[in-house]
Formats: sequence, C-alpha cells, structure tokens
Amino acid sequence: MTIQFNPSRGPTLGVEWELQLVDTHTRRLRQDAKHVLAAIPELSEGPRPKVMHELMQSQLEIITDVRHTVSESLRDLRGTIDRLREVVEPRGLSLACTGTHAISDWREAVYAPVQRYTELVEEMQWLAWRIQTFGVHVHVGVRERDKVIPIVNALAAYLPHFLALTASSPYWGGQDTGLASSRAIVFGALPTAGPPQMLADWAEFEEYMDTLKRAGTIKSIKEVWWDIRPHPDFGTIEIRMFDGIPTLREVGMVTALSQCLVQQFDQQLDRGYRLPHPAPWVVRDNKWRATRYGMDALVITDDHGSTAPMRDMLYELTRELAPVAERLGCAEELAVMSDVVEQGNSCERQRAMLSEGGTLDDVVDATIVELRDDRFVTTNPRMSNGAIGHAGT
Repeated sequence: MTIQFNPSRGPTLGVEWELQLVDTHTRRLRQDAKHVLAAIPELSEGPRPKVMHELMQSQLEIITDVRHTVSESLRDLRGTIDRLREVVEPRGLSLACTGTHAISDWREAVYAPVQRYTELVEEMQWLAWRIQTFGVHVHVGVRERDKVIPIVNALAAYLPHFLALTASSPYWGGQDTGLASSRAIVFGALPTAGPPQMLADWAEFEEYMDTLKRAGTIKSIKEVWWDIRPHPDFGTIEIRMFDGIPTLREVGMVTALSQCLVQQFDQQLDRGYRLPHPAPWVVRDNKWRATRYGMDALVITDDHGSTAPMRDMLYELTRELAPVAERLGCAEELAVMSDVVEQGNSCERQRAMLSEGGTLDDVVDATIVELRDDRFVTTNPRMSNGAIGHAGT
C-alpha cells in the first residue's frame, strides 16, 4: 500500500479548536450546533469550512487556514470566534472549552447529522456514546516524507508535557474523577486511539496501515486516532494530545510548542542527528502519569526508570526551545508555558475555585469568562467584574 505524502513548505500550521455550546442560564451544554452552523453559511459551507460539526451537537470545531506563524493562526481563530459570538449570544449561548464539561451528562448528548459519525457510533457503541469531550489539534508541516516517522517517534516523549500543560477535565458528569484529564481516558478507550505506534520508517507505516485495512480494523487511515499521527494529505504531523483549552493565549502556547519541537527535530535530522526514540512502556506510563497528576506528575526520563518533576521538565523545555521560538517569531506565545506552570493549568484553576468555596456552576462560569476575556480565572467570576450575566448573579 502506497500512501502519498504531500510535503509542506516548512513548518506551516493548522489549528483545530473544539468549542462547547453552553446554555447561558442553565450552564449546561446545549445541543444546538446545526442551528448555529446554519446561521453562518459563509464559515460553515464550501470546500474549506472554518466551522464544522463535531461528533455531538453540543460541539463546534473551528479551523484555521494554513498559516506560517503562530500569530497568524491566533488572528485567524480570533476572527472566527468573534463571528461565532455574534451568532450564539442572541440565542442564549456562550462559548467555552475544557476537555469535558463539568456538569453536563453525556447521556443527554445528540449526535451530529454527519454520516461518518453515524458509522462511528454504530461501530463503537458505548465507547462513542460517551465522547462528549473537547480537544485542540495542531498540525505542523513537514518538508520531507522520510522525516515524518522519526519526528513522530521523538514527539511521543512529549505526550506528558502536552497533556500536563493543558489538562482541563477533572470533572465528569458533576463529579471529581481524581484525574487531571478524564478526557484522555474517555477518548483513549477507542481501539485505534492512544500513543502512536513506534515504527521504523515510512515504509513500515504504509505496511502497518495496509495490515489494519486488510484486517478490517480501519476503512481508511483517518480512523487511526493516535495522540500524534502523520496526516499525509495535509503534509503535516498532527498533535492531538491536548485537552480542551479555555483561552486563546494557551492555544497560542501549544501551537508555538508544537511548531518549535517539529522544527527543532527537522533541523536535527538535516544535521545527521538520530532523534530520540522512547521505549513504548515509558510513553504509556508517562501518559498515564500526566492523565492522573497533570503538572504534579513525576515523569520517567530514561529506560532505567529515573524520574523528574513535570514542572521542572516544563521550565527546562521552555528554555531549551527559546532560540527556536525566536527564529520562528513565537517567543511570546511559547513564554506562556511559564505562566501556566506558575499560575496553574485549567484543571488546577478549576479545583482552586472549588477549594475556595465555589461550585461547579462557578467553574462553568469561569471557563466562559476565560475564553471571552482570554485570561486565567481562579476566583468566582460572580464575585468580580467578570460576571457573565446569569440570572441571579
């Protein structure tokens, strides 16, 4: 099986951001995507829509055009958000994004009217019924096909970093799961989800995809939902590990992180270096540690079981990538990593609110304010000027 890879012109970018449609008064998810999309045909129709259905009607996915810099990507996303807000607010809806919604019940979800989602639900049953989850995917362009698999393998070592920075789904159906990311468990239950298969080269990737198709495991390679995967049609590597991200500045952070890592590995290959190739057991274990503990995780750093605190690892990674970020023009966006380490990821901000006497309704309010104002919120937004106008507030 030959899989054509369409090379990109350098580390181009594409960002996909899955948003929640939240009822302004009940604070629960509202299954209203088809009506919102019908109101913005200029964005939702045509060969390259910028707003699309996701699996559930409580979700919208906004998509950038192909961009060259992080700042261009953020302007693209901001323009789409502004247009969406003009449509959703008169309908009594607000936009938010966390990996799961703190209080909504997945059993109340309605599937989007899309054939491939209907087929997914029919095949996966209960595994698909629960996927009322939200994430961010970042595509980074790669210039040469034969660089893709080595870079995917090297990026697998950073799965815990990606998840720890963005963990935002401690709550599931109104309960604290004890996890930093319940989304990682819910979505990761799909049979072709999880860490990428550690392969030798593009030929082995082709052979593996062909084997999956012959076995009937997949119908196309688009049904392989690895945390990091090649996207041959786009000529990119797609990083899918990020939990739902509530602020635009944090989306910029992970976009910068993704571009910097891919660019660094691309240049190292040009210089003849051999890229890191972490052991599969280390990749799996570290992903679980970030799923459970977020930035409080102790990360395995070698095949012998040595560990280091995730927060220290993130500080070191920020410093390591600073020269790359300067060359790519995304130093400011990458520096938000330090803000998150110091002020808390979304999971920590949500739990801080409850520890100070807030409720899960307050958590939902805070995520709405975070997206609207592009700022971190750790205190009850109803007790500040950030109130969002719910009845009784």
